[in-house]
Amino acid sequence: MTNEEIEKNEDISEENPAEETEQTEEMTEACEADKVAEELSAVKEQLVRTMAEYDNFRKRSQREKDALRTDIIVNVTSKFLPVMDNLERALSAECTDENYKNGVKMIYDSFMETLKNFGVEEIESDGAEFSPNLHQAVQKIPAEDVESGKVAKTFAKGYKIGDKVIRFAVVAVAE
Repeated sequence: MTNEEIEKNEDISEENPAEETEQTEEMTEACEADKVAEELSAVKEQLVRTMAEYDNFRKRSQREKDALRTDIIVNVTSKFLPVMDNLERALSAECTDENYKNGVKMIYDSFMETLKNFGVEEIESDGAEFSPNLHQAVQKIPAEDVESGKVAKTFAKGYKIGDKVIRFAVVAVAE
C-alpha cells in the first residue's frame, strides 16, 4: 500500500466510529422495538386468553345457576303434587254446593298457573305414544279404541320442567 492509500484508510476509519455508533444505536433501537413488539404481542395474547376464560366462567356460572333454579323448582313442586292430586279429586267428586266447587276450581287454576309460570308442564299421556322417559307403566290393558303401545289410561298425571321429569305419568298401556 502506498502512503496515499494508508491515509485514505485512516480517514475512513476516523469517519467509521461515528457511523458505527450510529449504526449500533439504530440496531439497538431496532432490537428494542422488536422486543417491545414481542412483549405487546404476548400481552395481547394473554388478554385474549383471559377474556375467553372470563367469558367461559360467566357462561358456566349461568348454567350452574339455571340448573340450581331448576333443581329447586323440581324439589318444591314434587312436594306440592300430592296437594294438586287432592284438588283434582275434589273437583271430580260429587258436590251439591256450587260455590264450594267453584272455590276449589279457583284454587286449582291458580295453582296450575303458578306452576306454568315456573315452567312446569303436564306430561301428555292419554293417547300418546308410551315413552319410558316420561311414563311409568303399571299395567297393560286390552283397548279397542287405542293403538297398541299407546297410553290407554292415566292413573296419575306426570309433570316436567324442560327435559327434566318431576314426576312420571303413571299409566296403563294398550296391548
